[in-house]
Amino acid sequence: MGLDDKIKNAAEKITGQAKEAYGDATDNDRLRAEGQAEQSKAELKDAGENVKDAFKK
Repeated sequence: MGLDDKIKNAAEKITGQAKEAYGDATDNDRLRAEGQAEQSKAELKDAGENVKDAFKK
């Protein structure tokens, strides 16, 4: 996995965590769900990149 991909995925995960926390604090279900979705998306991308890396070895 390239460094750029790692940074983008980490940023997306952090953004998702922030949205989820803000949604919890303001009792905003939509924002909470968006944050959870962004975190899941970033984790899936990481998993896909890890699979690619495993096949490169």
